[in-house]
Amino acid sequence: MPRPTAKPRKLIVLGSTGSIGVNTLAVAEHLTRTAACPFEVVGLAAHSSTQTILDQARRFNVQRLAIADPISANRLRQQLPDAMILTGPDAAKQLVEQVECDDVAAAIVGAAGLPATHAAVIRGRRIHLANKETLVAAGPLIAPLLAKHGSELIPVDSEHSAIFQCLAGRDPSSVRRLVLTASGGPFRDTPLDQVAAATPEDALKHPTWAMGPKITIDSATMMNKALEIIEAHYLFGLPAEQIEPLIHPQSVVHSFVEFIDGSVLAQLGPPDMRTPIQVAMTWPDRVTGCGDKIDWTRLGELNFYPPDPMRFPALKLAYRAIRAGGTAGAVLSAANEAAVKAFVERKIPFGRIVDLARSAMDAVPPAPITQLSDVLEADAAARTYIQGLLEKCMATDE
Repeated sequence: MPRPTAKPRKLIVLGSTGSIGVNTLAVAEHLTRTAACPFEVVGLAAHSSTQTILDQARRFNVQRLAIADPISANRLRQQLPDAMILTGPDAAKQLVEQVECDDVAAAIVGAAGLPATHAAVIRGRRIHLANKETLVAAGPLIAPLLAKHGSELIPVDSEHSAIFQCLAGRDPSSVRRLVLTASGGPFRDTPLDQVAAATPEDALKHPTWAMGPKITIDSATMMNKALEIIEAHYLFGLPAEQIEPLIHPQSVVHSFVEFIDGSVLAQLGPPDMRTPIQVAMTWPDRVTGCGDKIDWTRLGELNFYPPDPMRFPALKLAYRAIRAGGTAGAVLSAANEAAVKAFVERKIPFGRIVDLARSAMDAVPPAPITQLSDVLEADAAARTYIQGLLEKCMATDE
């Protein structure tokens, strides 16, 4: 039985208008309504989705908001004149610094979420981590800070949540390998010559998960799995050679742990992000969930096979970044983010996304990380490099 919770836990949701943020609020509402583990939402942060964050603020009676876009912030102030509304690129970070809370749901996509998550670590919060870039870009910095400040980091990504649950505090020396499963995205069976010329509309047709555009395209290149390999390295303290991906089209086994005695523990569930979100919010307790359940009578077969390195060259970049250390992960993450943006804007074909990320890693050498500014400088250098390549290509085309 779960421990009774007399006092609601105070929650800030960073990236509240995205898919993870929306689902986090749905889970918080469920847990509060059932009195299983009540939450009080005390802060919301978004980039520019004025109407969505306005609806959320009214629904959860939130008076402290952060919205990065100044124009959106002004619109919000007109609707919520009594609320504290922070704006600008550091708005989410300021929200974490100024509003007392117990938990921070870190769901801002990309490097934009790193400063706010870093601030939550410094303040010793329990962090529900859905922002891969926190550890991919700044793992060498964040990992020691968790212990120093008494912060707790619980992964929300379905793969890392699965491994977290299977390990449950076990000694890393008992682990033979971690296996991160991957759906393979929309192009797992598409002829390679067609993949290279795929459109954004093609790349956004994920076969099993409903996610935001950035992570959906990352799934299509399998860069999401590359970033997850780096994240797992820092989360669970295992070397790169003990972390492997496997294609699992059904997306039912979210990941598994193979131990040195030959035992294997896996975590299974439908492709519904509400379940790993709730695990993070209630851990170590288990309470009645609002996510979908498996119908074992209709499950059918479960297939697994290794990813084709020709089809998914992004995976090699993960191991390269881990071996290089320092800011290599920040360069990879930022370059990929810039390349995905260029693809969505139809400036490059799908087949160039990973090529650009690799090129940035060649051009921007890794440097040691001693403070957050080291990560942010590497991030900026990678984006500047990609922008320069894009401008050169456009000039050539003209």
